[in-house]
Amino acid sequence: MLLRMFCSLCLALSLTSPALALNVADALERAVSVPDNVERVICSGSGCLRLLAYLQGQELVVAVDDIESKRNRFDSRPYALANPQFKDLPIFGQFRGQDNPELILTLDPQPQLIFKTFATMGHDPVELQVKTGIPVVVLEVGNLGPQRERFYSSLRLMGEVAGKSARAEELISYFEAVIADLTARTADIPEAGRPSAYLGGVAYKGPHGFQSTEPGYPPFAFVGARNLVHSEGGAAKDVSNTSVAKEQIVAWDPDYLFVDLSTQQMGDRAGGLHELRTDPAYATLTAVREGRVFGVLPYNWYSQNYESILANAYFIGKTLYPERFADIDPAAKADEIYSFIVGKPVFRAMNETFGNLAYTRISVR
Repeated sequence: MLLRMFCSLCLALSLTSPALALNVADALERAVSVPDNVERVICSGSGCLRLLAYLQGQELVVAVDDIESKRNRFDSRPYALANPQFKDLPIFGQFRGQDNPELILTLDPQPQLIFKTFATMGHDPVELQVKTGIPVVVLEVGNLGPQRERFYSSLRLMGEVAGKSARAEELISYFEAVIADLTARTADIPEAGRPSAYLGGVAYKGPHGFQSTEPGYPPFAFVGARNLVHSEGGAAKDVSNTSVAKEQIVAWDPDYLFVDLSTQQMGDRAGGLHELRTDPAYATLTAVREGRVFGVLPYNWYSQNYESILANAYFIGKTLYPERFADIDPAAKADEIYSFIVGKPVFRAMNETFGNLAYTRISVR
């Protein structure tokens, strides 16, 4: 009976769908035929809706996955804060790509296209296309490190399909200009003059404590900080997340400690800040004793917050090299970045969410 319903709905959809006139190659190297004038879409998978919001394609969205409807007081996704209307849209499935074909087929209006990230998570994109009769275009979220071109390629592909190509190029030029500005400010500083740094509390499929970090953390790379996890720990820059032994952090004794504030999700009696304040081993760290512990906005939150990565880089740069970033007010720069990328200045709202600990020295003694 269920299969018969699917077939009937797919037939009805095929009779009412606009002609497929544009052929594109998606991230799986599949040839996908899509409408030449896309007006209604859904975005499946971590970070997918973020990309469309970057492209100013919010008006195309007819439904969202369930993470958009959840009220998380620690939410730190700038695209979601800038687009509160997402919370009121119909739900088509669960987060991380757990799509529900039956729900998708009952949406009114029907999406003409499904964008999907992280193809190996959740519903298989090929099967989803077969079950719904709706073209599925798979994207790679990439990153701002070694996979930057994949990120740019996805912006271009989504922009082509959604009629936002000009905005895609505008975004890519902006990212490149900001990264170039960041790197130029410290490019001539010799290795011996670069302070060592450690970032703790990085989220990865949920919150973690101070040992959770990012070997290729882009803000450190952009401003030339010596990321001990990469330079001393041997971790490759393209490793998405790793955990460092507490004893190793103590042995490194970094010049500066940065705390990804997503760790606060673990509660007042857990997480990176609680560990720094209560663990005797961390009390021996020079940065703890001398007050060089600072808060930064979450890096990973339903995939990477690319705009927060850029904003964090300016704060970290000003912290490590104040004379090279003398013209920068980190909070104001963050809002400049947010305004361009997601359309609204959301730094204050995010900072209040995390107890106003972003871009400031944190007392842990």
